[in-house]
Amino acid sequence: MAMAHEILIGVTGGVAAYKTAAVVSRLVQDGLGVTVVMTRSAREFIGPATFCALTGRKVYCESFGADDMPLGPHIELARRADLMCVAPATADYLAKAAHGVADDLLSTLTLSLTGPLLLAPAMNTEMWAKPAVQRNVETLRGDGAGVIGPGSGWLSCRDQGAGRMSEPAEIVAAIQAALNDLPERNAERGRR
Repeated sequence: MAMAHEILIGVTGGVAAYKTAAVVSRLVQDGLGVTVVMTRSAREFIGPATFCALTGRKVYCESFGADDMPLGPHIELARRADLMCVAPATADYLAKAAHGVADDLLSTLTLSLTGPLLLAPAMNTEMWAKPAVQRNVETLRGDGAGVIGPGSGWLSCRDQGAGRMSEPAEIVAAIQAALNDLPERNAERGRR
């Protein structure tokens, strides 16, 4: 029997975090194993209980205190994952990921991950246009990360323009496409 793919969804602190619930719901309905990791800022926008209910799994928010993971969640979650998608990916997260900063669970997981990394940026138009943000995105692309969007449209700051997180269906499609490009799980991984 084939094993379901394991997906990590990282949620950072942006208004678009509400869209991530739809992404997670769709992935679970498609039969994928989904574990959510939230930053402290993300919890200001959406609660872990939402993702716990959608996935039927514990939501991880802290680097320490995960008694179910003796090696630490940054190691064990990374080893389980076939792919990680961060949605929304804020300017702060993009900067951390581009420069190898590991000061919370999500950024540490990013460094531990050996599989594909997909990013769905979301931020204000002015932030998205900043040269520093664009450099960080290009660095991440150069390091092999896939970038989904962002789109243009109505933003929570009541402006219109680039920076709107891609729609859930687009993010799910990008995850599915990345999974289709993965080689079959090897026997060693299946025995873990």
